[in-house]
Amino acid sequence: MAKLILTRHGQSLWNAVNKFTGWVDVPLSERGRAEATIASTKLREYRVDVVFTSKLIRAIETAVCILTECDDICGGKIPIIQHDDDDPDWKGLDNYDNPDEVLPIFTNAALDERYYGNLQGLNKAQTAAEYGADQVQIWRRSYDIAPPGGESLEDTQARVLPYFNETILPYLLQGKNVLIAAHGNSLRSIIMKLDKLSGEEVAKLELGTAVPIVYDIDEHGEVTHKVVLDQ
Repeated sequence: MAKLILTRHGQSLWNAVNKFTGWVDVPLSERGRAEATIASTKLREYRVDVVFTSKLIRAIETAVCILTECDDICGGKIPIIQHDDDDPDWKGLDNYDNPDEVLPIFTNAALDERYYGNLQGLNKAQTAAEYGADQVQIWRRSYDIAPPGGESLEDTQARVLPYFNETILPYLLQGKNVLIAAHGNSLRSIIMKLDKLSGEEVAKLELGTAVPIVYDIDEHGEVTHKVVLDQ
């Protein structure tokens, strides 16, 4: 039985001032780092075999903090971000001869937050005052309505699920424990599949910052148990 651990990133500096972030690469706040540390303590009894994050620093910071604040989570391995051999910035020069010592962290843009388009950088309360709270809630939470110039959750899911099915799920089917540190909407895309939620149901789904959700996944890729570590 494999464990799939999902966690939204900790509070970012723009979360702290109530701004739409989307693809703006904002780091964690002091509170966000503390939240990730708390998440690490909640996961102390778990062992992680492989990690996936988005390309955005707030997700990567959260994953690294979870893995390093409580060393037991790594089972004696060293978490190392993986780079493709054909990556022009790395060219395979970070490869070395002891892969069994490594807990790999894979970063991929498929797991990025939804693109908020024209709303990125705007204060959410001010945007609600200008366009109406109901309209902003539709942009934020509906399944198939995108904000101006941005992605809907349906659009986000169209890039998240192929990556999940083709790259992440095979590890779970091999019995590996997987941690995904990502974003509210990229994780909603996965949870919608795992929990078999409708568009209306996923619109009501709220994910706290750095709150781990743990699924037991059987050899067929089906969920057998779920727990939210929010206490």
